[in-house]
Amino acid sequence: MWCRLAPAPLLLLQLLASLWLRAPGASELRYPPGKIAVVGAGIGGTSAAYFLRQKFGRDIQIDVFEKGTVGGRLATINVEGKDYEAGGSILHPLNLHMKHFVKELGLSVPEEQGGLMGIYNGEEFVFEESSWYIINILKLLWHYGLNFLRMNMWVEDILDKFMRIYRYQAHDYSFSSTEGLLHALGGNDFIHMLNQTTEETMQKAGFSQKFINEVVTSIMRVNYGQGANINAFVGTVSLAGTDSGLWSVKGGNKLVCTGLLYASKAQLVSGTVLSIEEKTRPKRTGGTVKLYEVSYNSPSGSVTDVYDIVLIATPLNRKMSNITFRNFNPSIAEFSNHYHQTVVTFVHGRINATFFGCKGSCGFHLSHIFTTDNPKLFINSIGVVSPVQNKQENEKPPSGRVVWKVFSKEPLTKEQLNLLFSSYDSVKEKKWLAYPHYTVPRKCPPIILHNRIYYLNSIEWAASAMEMSVIAAKNAALLSYHQWYGNIDKIDHKDLNEKLKTEL
Repeated sequence: MWCRLAPAPLLLLQLLASLWLRAPGASELRYPPGKIAVVGAGIGGTSAAYFLRQKFGRDIQIDVFEKGTVGGRLATINVEGKDYEAGGSILHPLNLHMKHFVKELGLSVPEEQGGLMGIYNGEEFVFEESSWYIINILKLLWHYGLNFLRMNMWVEDILDKFMRIYRYQAHDYSFSSTEGLLHALGGNDFIHMLNQTTEETMQKAGFSQKFINEVVTSIMRVNYGQGANINAFVGTVSLAGTDSGLWSVKGGNKLVCTGLLYASKAQLVSGTVLSIEEKTRPKRTGGTVKLYEVSYNSPSGSVTDVYDIVLIATPLNRKMSNITFRNFNPSIAEFSNHYHQTVVTFVHGRINATFFGCKGSCGFHLSHIFTTDNPKLFINSIGVVSPVQNKQENEKPPSGRVVWKVFSKEPLTKEQLNLLFSSYDSVKEKKWLAYPHYTVPRKCPPIILHNRIYYLNSIEWAASAMEMSVIAAKNAALLSYHQWYGNIDKIDHKDLNEKLKTEL
């Protein structure tokens, strides 16, 4: 009797599974994907590979395409035999994903650099730091009243709301648009920040024009090469960079990318992706399946391969990644969004203090100089930097021979270098299309370009930063997973903050 009854539960399970698979709305893609392509091996692409492996498991094949070197806009440059950060340089103490990566990958953080900062308006220093903390407080109060304290409180309030993203992602929730993600974090306030300039938003919040012109603008210029007319959301991200405890990775931030690539067990494909095309292929079991054919140039010639899912982790800009989308219906829009050029110049030499108004034999004590918006100025900022291995260069006084890092919109001419430096041994230059040119109002590009093609760099149009790229990577990995398996309750959930509060 027991032998006859034993198969019944198995038959019942098979019947229920069969009914579910034929139910309306059930995902046709119930089996695991075979292959996933990630285009770009910067921090976005490598962290996407890491999160995809976590979600989809060990059996899928993940190919990461990179036409240059792993790291993308995280890169170092060699000056006088030592390496310096030439791309994304600093991280915030609340960048929790990057902090987790550093711990998991066994990386370390160098000692914090010292040095004093000044703000130069093209004619004089409007503010100079002192080595005495109490004097700095008195100077800030004298020049700007309580504006600096109010700014820290204002930024902290916005960061508190933004930090909700870590809880959402820890519970596997994802968003199909950048605006949807921001709205889930800060409601309409965050959306309004995309459509107002930093200056307008801070004026409405009661900050003085002097403070905006001198302090806020100089911070925008060093971080994004633009003024206080950038959108208020990226402006807030920039202002968060004034916090103490900023950090970087010993040996170079790009080590996070190589570490994530290894940890993800993804295959690095050296080549330039040329086109992506949707293809219909027959299945062995009958019927057809939609796949994406990726065509690319490799060292051995032109190659094509097919994938179930594609994540694009490089800016869709003709100067940066000239990818053609073929035969899509509806067609995938071509993006012509403008990326802002910034030039980083490393100079090993002695600064010319007289350029900054230091007369006679006065001692030049500043290590970091920010600038206000003045058409006469040809630099955005200049500062002493240490090698990524943290052999402290700035133990010497800044008036001696050290390595200076200069940000400018255009390459420095020989005449400009001779104005900035009384003497120098070497000059190294790196041009970047580093981040979007921020204007308002701003609509971010879509995250979902096609059924299973996802665009990570959409988030850059809200704000460009290493941690923002990682957040976008995890969101895309979760989104692709949930769409593949039909977990629609995990996508664009309404009132998520209240839901999780109730669950906790």
